[in-house]
Amino acid sequence: MSVATVESVTEKVRQAAPPGRRLLDGPVLPTLLRLAAPTVALMLLQGAIAAGEAAFVGRLGSDALAGVSLSFPLVMLMTTLSAGAYGGGVASGVARALGAGRAADAARLGGTGIGMAVLLGLATTTVMLAFGRTIYAAMGATGAALDAAVLYSNVLFLGAVPFWAFNAAASVLRGGGNAAYPAAAGAVAGLVTLAVSPLVIFTLGFGVAGAAWAVVGNNVVMAAVLLRAVWRSPTRPGFVSLLPRHGEAVRILRVSVPSAASTILTNLTFVALTTLVAPAGTAAIAGYGAGGRLEYLLIPVVFGIGSALVPLVAAADGAGDVARVRRLTRTGAALATAACGAIGATAAMFPTAWMGLFTTDEEVLNVGAAYLTRVGPAYAFLGLGLSLYFVAQGRGRVVKPLFATLTRLAVAGGLGAIAMLEYHSGLETLFLLMAGGLAAYGLVMVAVMRRELGLAGRGT
Repeated sequence: MSVATVESVTEKVRQAAPPGRRLLDGPVLPTLLRLAAPTVALMLLQGAIAAGEAAFVGRLGSDALAGVSLSFPLVMLMTTLSAGAYGGGVASGVARALGAGRAADAARLGGTGIGMAVLLGLATTTVMLAFGRTIYAAMGATGAALDAAVLYSNVLFLGAVPFWAFNAAASVLRGGGNAAYPAAAGAVAGLVTLAVSPLVIFTLGFGVAGAAWAVVGNNVVMAAVLLRAVWRSPTRPGFVSLLPRHGEAVRILRVSVPSAASTILTNLTFVALTTLVAPAGTAAIAGYGAGGRLEYLLIPVVFGIGSALVPLVAAADGAGDVARVRRLTRTGAALATAACGAIGATAAMFPTAWMGLFTTDEEVLNVGAAYLTRVGPAYAFLGLGLSLYFVAQGRGRVVKPLFATLTRLAVAGGLGAIAMLEYHSGLETLFLLMAGGLAAYGLVMVAVMRRELGLAGRGT
């Protein structure tokens, strides 16, 4: 599908109904699936592309794979901050304004969101170029694995500005009910990136840096395409609106900052657990990193559902439709729990099918398989908790979900540290505590969001 074709289709959809009404009308499940399907498909494709790129890097040796595995949590931190935490604030603000019939307000929010994203991208590049080596060394990386992590990271984070910009633009479009265009553009760009990666990694001899340069090129193209789409949308911001405005910035950050705190805690959990695994050696880091990539594949799957939940819940909340908010919450939670549970159970039953994508090293395979057989069954709780987190974003109430994230960190990271450092337990014990952390996360989120689920006596 060409970009021109996507623009033609989405233009017809745009003209068919006002953007706010598209979010408020229609039965819950079909509407949720219609908005979620393009993003879920894109995220699954991107997960497959990421796995393919990791397979290319794996051919460079275990040091290269370990280096990319070490940098992966920080790359995903930028991804979840820009697309999930910050992007959720942008999409929620735009959708809430449209649901209340304030189109001009939605345009100003979109412009401010994009302008602030550029500044956040600059900050990301500066921090990672200045402190990347220190961070990876603190995580336990040494020697060739540390050098590979720094090389990959330095190149990739040079593209942080277009990365933040295209995620902000995609959030503006999704906030207006247009999930198809960002998904189609991302699919085309991702496939091109996968095709180019072996060329720059092997043929041109750039090695692990080549994998990062391919991603940077993808970021630049996506930023150009999606910013152009925003300028052609009903929420088109004026040039002046790109300068961050205080009122709009506050509305975005009211959702984004607590969401970012939750995202940072989630990624700190992954970093802390990687640090606990590191003393077991390079093979253990590589095995856990490759196995743990499945969790990061699940997060985009839930993000696809959540990217539909945020604008739908925000628009319904802005219109005062409490019953619709409750139906959306239950439906979204059920979909995410089922999807993540199915993937996790499959990985637990057939762990080598996933691990074989990354390596043939038997020690690395064994560590990854041990992780998947213990943690995979708990992925259903991850889907449950994350879907409710997106509902909280749509409602603009994202402080209480921090307790669920802290609970996961306490169980997996805190108890894991005690088990590994005080009692010198093996990796199997640590992996069981990771599963316990996921279960605790999902159950605490149910308690926090009980009103939206309709489990409270009254109120929402």
